[in-house]
Amino acid sequence: MIVFITGISTEVGKTLASAIVVEALEADYWKPIQAGDLDRSDSHKIGQLVSNPKSRIHPNTYALNTPMSPHAAAEIDGVSIDLKKIVPPETQNHLVIEGAGGLLVPLNETDTINDLILPEYKVIVVSRHYLGSINHTLLTVERLQRKNQAIGIIFSGDAHPTTEDIILKKTKVACIGRINEEKNIDRRIVKRYASEFKSNLLSI
Repeated sequence: MIVFITGISTEVGKTLASAIVVEALEADYWKPIQAGDLDRSDSHKIGQLVSNPKSRIHPNTYALNTPMSPHAAAEIDGVSIDLKKIVPPETQNHLVIEGAGGLLVPLNETDTINDLILPEYKVIVVSRHYLGSINHTLLTVERLQRKNQAIGIIFSGDAHPTTEDIILKKTKVACIGRINEEKNIDRRIVKRYASEFKSNLLSI
């Protein structure tokens, strides 16, 4: 199984969600494009949060120095992101792929994160409540449904029942679970959520 994890915006909890899914499936992890924080990258964070012995973290295809949209960070580094060079690593294991920002974040003048998602991938949308998040979530799911992707939603942060209820009713997408606000994120917390989410993940 290949699972692509995207968010409705930046800083919504994609990396923590990725760690939980990796742990639940004992999957490999790959972030094709990392922009900024190369010494404390999302790949580093996954390595710190995952405790099973099976998962392998694969190197980024593009590791860019500036914390900006990939197309802009690439321009600063004097490179151009080529979609043909972004090839999933070979593995016999499940693979979790983490995107950058939301679906329509540009990679270059023509391609976006959405273009990295192949038809056979299962997609998890990470949604976090803020003013405008319902609209962003519905637009993200609608875009994926146009491609007939298999989709699940993980809610991140404190519960907002009316928001979650309307999103699930309008999209008819399965909820994998919610990651609550946690004071300290560590391997124990990730392992707990992984156990809670596993059956829902396998049913996407």
